Amino acid sequence: MAREPGRKLIAQNKKARHDYHIDETYEAGLALLGTEVKSLRAGRASLVDAYGRIKDGEVWLEGAHIPEYDQGSWTNHEPRRSRKLLLHREEIAKLIGKTKESGLTLVPLSLYFKDGKAKVEIALARGKKAYDKRQTLAARDAEREIARAAGRRAKGRE
Repeated sequence: MAREPGRKLIAQNKKARHDYHIDETYEAGLALLGTEVKSLRAGRASLVDAYGRIKDGEVWLEGAHIPEYDQGSWTNHEPRRSRKLLLHREEIAKLIGKTKESGLTLVPLSLYFKDGKAKVEIALARGKKAYDKRQTLAARDAEREIARAAGRRAKGRE
């Protein structure tokens, strides 16, 4: 089978950008089983409750839901199993240091195919407080209102 060039988005964690301040992002490969890849190619996955965890010097993706493959048989996978993330040793060392020293956590942002290989974009993130979320929403609403007013003015309605 020929490799598909480019990037095909499978799942996105939209709530992560709302709940966390994103510091750094990393692209990691995923160690998957055959039926998981087939299920992902069908565009079925969810990152809603997913998070990254460092265990024994390895980075793992926990809580990501990849449903069982429809045509799979006894070789099917468990939908919420832990999946190993493939990163360079230096990146893992950096992640270990940053998550231990400060209140940072690993949050998956998106799951996609890049040149035929399954990848996950993970981020070092710091949790937002409730007032931070309100400020973000207020700023977004203000920008939207400014854009609307500018559009009305350009059309000559004001």
